[in-house]
Amino acid sequence: MRRLAAAYACRIAGSRLYGKPLQLLDVERGVSVLEHMIALARTEPAIEAVVLGIAEGPGNDAFVDIAQRFRTLHIRGSERDVLQRLIQCGEAAQATDVFRCTTESPFFYFEMIEPVWKRHIEAGNDVTVVDGLPEGSHFEIYTLEALRKSHRQGDDRHRSELCSLYVREHRDQFRVEVLPVPESVRRLDLRLTIDYPEDLVLCRAIYMALHEQAPRIPLPRIIEFIDANPDLQALVVAYVNPVPLF
Repeated sequence: MRRLAAAYACRIAGSRLYGKPLQLLDVERGVSVLEHMIALARTEPAIEAVVLGIAEGPGNDAFVDIAQRFRTLHIRGSERDVLQRLIQCGEAAQATDVFRCTTESPFFYFEMIEPVWKRHIEAGNDVTVVDGLPEGSHFEIYTLEALRKSHRQGDDRHRSELCSLYVREHRDQFRVEVLPVPESVRRLDLRLTIDYPEDLVLCRAIYMALHEQAPRIPLPRIIEFIDANPDLQALVVAYVNPVPLF
């Protein structure tokens, strides 16, 4: 029986914006980026467990508090070796497969999780992804064995936060499928990841405008909001990287 777990790698450090997963999307209601992401993953029937992969070090204890408050599984592991933490998350949940998105990207394309998971199983893929979306909206599903192979055969570059790098550099060693997304959300000109203070301003504005639909705020609705507010989009345009990951 296949079992999918969402693995959220958490650490407090950040050179451009400190404590990104703990930043508040909703200041008034006290909803952090990570809390929103936990709530969103729990609405998805395909995801049977959410595990926080928390970096070692006392500065990261705040994530343990969140795990305990939300009754979420968690592990502690190497701060640098994020790939190993993802593997530990999968093992802690007794999962066969791991759902991965970064914990500074609250608005992942949840609408595609169910069909991607179904295709992942039916096609016998090692890795199944959606790409070509606003930066920060894509996600990846790996078999746990694909993550272990990446860690085992990779080097220090791959045993890092660049969790997909080994797969992307060695596509011939894996069965990888990049699934198409609707044209309406193929928006590489947009950015929905929180790496700079300006990103946080944009994502807070989105959440505040659409919070009544939270945690399942549809990506098309988010895109409509951004298009209707070019002043907000302009805040982050200098940071947009319009290149698909895969």
